[in-house]
Amino acid sequence: MNVPAPLTPENTVIIAIDFQERLFPVMNAKEKLLQNVVKLIKGAKALEVPVIVPEQYPKGLGPTIPEIKELLPGMKPVEKVCFSCCDNDAFNQALAALNRKQVLIAGIEAHICVYQTAAALARQGYEVQVVTDCVSSREPENKAVAIQKMGALGILPSSTEMVLFEMLKVAQGDKFKQISSIVK
Repeated sequence: MNVPAPLTPENTVIIAIDFQERLFPVMNAKEKLLQNVVKLIKGAKALEVPVIVPEQYPKGLGPTIPEIKELLPGMKPVEKVCFSCCDNDAFNQALAALNRKQVLIAGIEAHICVYQTAAALARQGYEVQVVTDCVSSREPENKAVAIQKMGALGILPSSTEMVLFEMLKVAQGDKFKQISSIVK
């Protein structure tokens, strides 16, 4: 059995896919989704984990929602029209420049852009985990099928608290206090 290495802040990147103004409002369980994504990004900042923010056709679907944008001042979204982020040169360059092999994926929609990106990254040799409480689709059935299909490809499911505490490793110090206050 091939057990992946534990997540580390130095080797991890978060990809927050398509949390956009015209797409987000139609997601299933969007209030809980937003709470978890905000926790994930705040935790990433506390642990100094970079976040890449792709946007699907922003002319039509709008920019990244303000709740995420305000957490990432100076963030320049990666515009795309392809479903898989990996079919976009600017995304590939941004990811390669970070030189990290562990990828945590949050985003919408689970069965389209999230699934296709996760599958492509796994094929490229990245250790990919989908943060299941930070992904959604319009219909819950589509999310469930996407999680199942990603699992069949070896893409591990995880959760916001699970990844943050896995990267943290110890229950002491300033970062522990920061993460604890974020997840409360």
